[in-house]
Amino acid sequence: MKPHSSSPVESLGSLIRWCPPCFPLSQCRRGEGFVCVDVGLTSLARCPRDTPAFFCPLGKVFAMTKTSKILALCALVSLAVAGCSSSSSDSNAAATPALTGTVRIGVEAPISGDQAETGKGMINGAQLAADQLNAKGGINGKKVVIVPIDDAADAVVGVKAATAAIKAGLDGVVGPYNSGAGAKTLPLYIKAGLTPIRLTSNSTTTNGLGYTLQPMDYQIVPVATDAVTKWLKAKTAVLVFDSTPGYTATIDAKLKASLEKAGVTVKANVGITPGAKSYASQVKAAAALNPDVVYLVMYSPEAGSIAKTMYDTKVPAKCVADYAADDPIFVTTAGIPAAKACPVIGVPSPSEFPNGPEFVSQYKAAFGEEPGTWSPYTFDSLNLLAKAAEDTGGFNAKKLKANLDAVKGWEGVTGSVTIDAANGNRDPATLVVLDVTEAGELQIDKAWSKAVGADY
Repeated sequence: MKPHSSSPVESLGSLIRWCPPCFPLSQCRRGEGFVCVDVGLTSLARCPRDTPAFFCPLGKVFAMTKTSKILALCALVSLAVAGCSSSSSDSNAAATPALTGTVRIGVEAPISGDQAETGKGMINGAQLAADQLNAKGGINGKKVVIVPIDDAADAVVGVKAATAAIKAGLDGVVGPYNSGAGAKTLPLYIKAGLTPIRLTSNSTTTNGLGYTLQPMDYQIVPVATDAVTKWLKAKTAVLVFDSTPGYTATIDAKLKASLEKAGVTVKANVGITPGAKSYASQVKAAAALNPDVVYLVMYSPEAGSIAKTMYDTKVPAKCVADYAADDPIFVTTAGIPAAKACPVIGVPSPSEFPNGPEFVSQYKAAFGEEPGTWSPYTFDSLNLLAKAAEDTGGFNAKKLKANLDAVKGWEGVTGSVTIDAANGNRDPATLVVLDVTEAGELQIDKAWSKAVGADY
């Protein structure tokens, strides 16, 4: 094929915004169309307009630009042309291992809907892991390709998306995040011979369905109970919960029993339906009971909304948000003043893990923004699955199970990982109470840590 006489990169002129030299990945914004141009090629490759991400081929340098029609262009230039490699082709080969074939890893997450920001962080965390794996030789010499699976935090949507992804072909799965969706999609993956590394926390419906590095409900409840009793010294509480079957409904029942066993009077369990424009009536009903604590068992959009209403209406009870609300979405929805008045049961922020600062730096270089709460968990999940696949020579479910059941002291960004072979869960869990800084960042609450004698 005859090469172009001039570089297509040059033709983009002053619109080009160069990304870091030799950087292997670009993610076009979801919902935008885009094309790829490679030096020496006469054809353009167009991906679906609603594709959530486009991954520039490994070993290419790229530039990003937008036209007035909001068309993202990814202009690819070989490393030799860009001057990112040495003049030796041998050193090129050493820098970028030759990969034969692909390994397709599905990442099920709420990529659309109210929890889309959570899903974005999950996808990016897995993609960062994939890029780093590919730079070192992939998995068993094959390139790792991330396949986004959008469940929109909905079981019906999730089943449809998971079924389509399985039909298209998968070698492994990371996710999902929502237990309600996972209760329906995880059995599908397992039936297809896959070994999920899930991010669900409902032990009633997802225990034993693959493996997880995240805390489970039976690990979360004791931490929440100690926070309410030993730290806040509460004697009475009202639980406001998302009544959708799944994690939140399960936690509501388990936390009520745990608090009552600890001597706290639970005056009411007030249910909500997610997606409502206002929860003022539920807040009013909870406040009328004059509890010491109002505990919010719901995901971040709803928890943020209720925390804001409690703050704006000056409800005297202390607000505490459950683990399901641990996400920057909680802060942006509530606003910083209200979020500061409502500590969150959760996990350390990405930068607070021992290996977190390096991960955060890598993530920001890749995506130009801070990682999400669950980005390090999808990063670790894919790396753990990759190690098991390398150790066993592939993705045979029986061999992977034997390998993962024996994991003890594996080190990831989120710390040391030991798997309980009885249920596939991580033990101990990474659980803390978070407060919000003046800058709106979630961080470990030192007052809680001191009050309960936590290691953090």
